[in-house]
Amino acid sequence: MAPVLRLKQGPAATRVLGVGSHQPERRVTNDDLSQLMDTNDQWIRDRVGIVERRFAEKDELLVDMAVAAGTNALADAGVEPSEIDTVILPNCTMPSPIPNAAAQVADRLGIKAAGAFDLNAACAGFCYGLGVASDLIRSGSAGKVLVIGAEKLTDWVEPTDRANAIIFADGAGAAVVGPSDEPGIGPVAWGSAGDLVETIYMREHRFLYQEGQSVFRWATTQIAPIALRALELAGLEPSDVDVLIPHQANLRIVESIAKKLRAKGAREDMVVADDIRYSGNTSSASIPMALDHMRKAGSVRSGDVILMVGFGAGLSYAGQAVLCP
Repeated sequence: MAPVLRLKQGPAATRVLGVGSHQPERRVTNDDLSQLMDTNDQWIRDRVGIVERRFAEKDELLVDMAVAAGTNALADAGVEPSEIDTVILPNCTMPSPIPNAAAQVADRLGIKAAGAFDLNAACAGFCYGLGVASDLIRSGSAGKVLVIGAEKLTDWVEPTDRANAIIFADGAGAAVVGPSDEPGIGPVAWGSAGDLVETIYMREHRFLYQEGQSVFRWATTQIAPIALRALELAGLEPSDVDVLIPHQANLRIVESIAKKLRAKGAREDMVVADDIRYSGNTSSASIPMALDHMRKAGSVRSGDVILMVGFGAGLSYAGQAVLCP
């Protein structure tokens, strides 16, 4: 008789236990950028909604920012490093694919012998990572997972490129995910549009390039349906959403998604993240960083139903409904 493999069985549900973030100290205003290129404050505000963003110094690495955000998330969750057995680090801006960031971050946080891997779904990375973390726990493959979206986009943006240098910035956001008696993280709604891969890519393996208008049209027409799909999978209606946190790519895109959801029944008092105003586009870090900032500002409360949706290069997209810790 052939042997039968034994499988683990995890808890039925998961939730976010805590969040944290980190931004570099250096603030870069639109007026600062106007000294480097043909642009001005009003032009940038009108097109992308950004007032200022944060740039890391040369010696502040992606791994450093991830460690700081992870430390803050662990403290917020009241979880010791020894309780974490898996670290997932969504990012697309490591200086080299080897070694990965996750193992380095785990070691520096004191998380020993952890399962540790990077995940590259660009700006959708955090939602991808959150979905994977939840499924790992529910399958019994992990107990508690630390998910950290971290990016140092200034390493990959040509400093005088008006189309991109005004948008992208640096930072990290993290969440601790653990088991729960009641569902706190809904199923992930994800997918990709690989036929549009050339709309965002690394040009000459050095600088980030995107066809801004093509990406704008895609995001403003395709992402709201993905958000609605995430609600459907979680058994929720648009009117159940207290907080909408889309990837902070462009304030006009964020507002377009919110408008489409309200047309489908979302409430007028639904809080909409606008962290891009003062953080810029930080790719996989933008959603958890926005959540952390909103909690600190008091615009999001424990138990609120949050709809997250990320989208970006690939083109990749993902979203889920989450209860605020």
